[in-house]
Amino acid sequence: MHKNEVDLFFQRAKNFSLVAKERIKEEDWDLACFMAEQAVQLFLRARILELTGEMPRGHSIRKLITLLYNLTNDDNLKYNRNDLLLLESSYLNSRYIYNIYTREDAFNAIKIMEKIMEAVNRARNDEK
Repeated sequence: MHKNEVDLFFQRAKNFSLVAKERIKEEDWDLACFMAEQAVQLFLRARILELTGEMPRGHSIRKLITLLYNLTNDDNLKYNRNDLLLLESSYLNSRYIYNIYTREDAFNAIKIMEKIMEAVNRARNDEK
């Protein structure tokens, strides 16, 4: 396993999550959603790298969660499809499509981000 890489990616994901929360304070809803998506995407990738030694391709959070679920069979990784779509859409919409995120969207994105990261951390701690 590439422990240094895994640690680096987990740290980057945590940094994205901190920035997402900072953007909430500044009422920057679009960037809060985008940063929450980036945090989750990188956190899932780090966990998959940790388990398999390979970095998964693609950006879809739904696919990354499915891949991680197939590796772990952890029922805590089952999420509402619409919740995951909110995060996924912010990846593209914030950069390429005219879409304005609301305060509610941003707070939901942060909540989803925190739940996913907590579930992954819980599973990692259970293994130790």
